[in-house]
Amino acid sequence: MKILVMNAGSSSQKSCLYEISGETLPESPPAPLWEAQIDWTHQQNVAEMKIKTLQGTVLKQEVPFASRDPVIAQMLETLWTGDTQVIAAPSDIDLVGHRVVHGGHKYRDSTWITPEVKAEIADLATLAPVHNPVNLQGIESIEQMLSTIRQVAVFDTAFHARMPDAMALYPVPYEWSEKGIRRYGFHGTSHRYCAQRAAQILGQPLKDLRIVTCHLGNGCSLAAVRNGYSVNTTMGFTPLDGLMMGNRSGAVDPSILIYLMREAGYTADELDHTLNQESGLLGVSGVSNDLRLVMQAIAAGNSRAQLALEMYIQRLRQFIGSMIASLGGLDVLVFTAGVGENAPHIRAGACEAFAYMGLQVDPEKNASSPRDQDIATANSTVRVLVIHTQEDWAIAKECWELAQTTSPDR
Repeated sequence: MKILVMNAGSSSQKSCLYEISGETLPESPPAPLWEAQIDWTHQQNVAEMKIKTLQGTVLKQEVPFASRDPVIAQMLETLWTGDTQVIAAPSDIDLVGHRVVHGGHKYRDSTWITPEVKAEIADLATLAPVHNPVNLQGIESIEQMLSTIRQVAVFDTAFHARMPDAMALYPVPYEWSEKGIRRYGFHGTSHRYCAQRAAQILGQPLKDLRIVTCHLGNGCSLAAVRNGYSVNTTMGFTPLDGLMMGNRSGAVDPSILIYLMREAGYTADELDHTLNQESGLLGVSGVSNDLRLVMQAIAAGNSRAQLALEMYIQRLRQFIGSMIASLGGLDVLVFTAGVGENAPHIRAGACEAFAYMGLQVDPEKNASSPRDQDIATANSTVRVLVIHTQEDWAIAKECWELAQTTSPDR
């Protein structure tokens, strides 16, 4: 079975083609037959496209564009034409899986895409205005080019949809929750993959493990995983809640916003932009949302950059503690995504706070660019894993599993 994965973001489009042979999934993630990435924002009105095949063929192009659809069409054509051809015809593709950021409370699992599902994705754009519209655009692009191929929506929120109401609801008038105001959580595809991969690496049943997964990239969130499901997470109604992030503030006292609107004349749009685009590491350091550049500034003696780093680690510790409390203990702590996988000082700084419970990190293992490895000492009471998140493969898995159990509605 050949599965095309479409992972659309506000500034980029990532795509992969996987082939799954036989009646069972492989134990380890396979390399895709074909990978593509489009950067929409690096150059104004120019899409930077890079294609790579399993055989090592690489194609780079700069494509002027007024709309995304023709560029996506050109990208897809490289699957069956030119030097990067890996299939004979579009009909060789069996399924297309799409990452969709917000599925609301309704979608607890991946689902076949129907007109009703598309309408729901569009309606939920008010809660994920940066992501859901481009996710929907990707679905409609496939409909235009590959109209006979079945499509699947894999929701970032689905992994958290089984959180108990005591965790998912806010302490506000209950009528608000009946209108859909609740904690949804995000990065679910990554959290699910990492929890499953952790159990596989340790050779233990997932249902027996209490796991905290730390997805630390430009966007950051934690999940508390018990019995294979998320029972708590740090992001909430939107991806703005929780941890301090690259551009985003994370959790703040809501009265600050009311104060700024009343006393400083801020509009809702101005606050939205400030909290989502000008806060976090960037807002505190005044340097960058990129941790690597913040670290360079610290080395040069920048005190605000140092403060930003200290705040980042303190809030990370604080929220890891809350996840452990939700689980009643901890068996496995997982770090993943750009910062989680590549910043040993962040991992060490976070773990130091939990030495009291017997958690010990091996400094040499932590510093050795680990990938899918346990970096805890032999006598640590908690296993500490660094896992390379593979969201695209996780989406392909979801599609394959759905196809084994159900048929798409027509």
